[in-house]
Amino acid sequence: MSNMPVTEIEKSNYYLFAKRTMDVISSIFLLIFFSPAILIIAIAIKLDSKGPVLADTPKRVGKDGKLFKMYKFRSMVENAHEILRENPKYSNLYNAYKRGSYKLKDDPRITRVGHFIRKHSLDEIPQALNILKGEMSLVGPRAYYPDELRDQQKKYPHTIDSVKIVLSVKPGVTGFWQVSGRSEINFDKRIEMDASYVKKRSLLYDLWIIAKTPLAMVTGRGAL
Repeated sequence: MSNMPVTEIEKSNYYLFAKRTMDVISSIFLLIFFSPAILIIAIAIKLDSKGPVLADTPKRVGKDGKLFKMYKFRSMVENAHEILRENPKYSNLYNAYKRGSYKLKDDPRITRVGHFIRKHSLDEIPQALNILKGEMSLVGPRAYYPDELRDQQKKYPHTIDSVKIVLSVKPGVTGFWQVSGRSEINFDKRIEMDASYVKKRSLLYDLWIIAKTPLAMVTGRGAL
């Protein structure tokens, strides 16, 4: 998936520098601010179910198609990704997952603690480490799985140009479609919204999305 063709949308060096500065400062702030929550969530995950604190999920597609490991709190049973793809018992669920644009409404693999942290996007907190490492940004498009991008572009061939635009920037922890309360939309609409963000992005637009994010987290609207 690396070195995929991308379509760059030119932005000023001032914007890129200011965005990176904002990313570094905000990720350090988030790690400090959420440090008590990080400890409580980690303990709750360990007490609730067997497995690591962080999710062991496949790599995601980042800027320029480069793969990276996204840090998230584990909200599912251990080896959930492999179970869905390889366990015959889950074959119907896997087909529904692919049909539903790589989302499941009622996923039996989600743990009790997982339900809560996903609803309020608390499972996303460790992504502050991805921001510090320069793999993600605070605001940006969704970070897609490689098989998701492959399969969905076959299903929606008209999205190929939008995918090229989306992969020209770092994925974000939050983004336009997450705060619009439209997380249930299909891949084609979502990638169009992501591409629209990349074209329109500016510091003011980023700040508007950041300002709307806490409400989306509290209400559980737009939860991934």
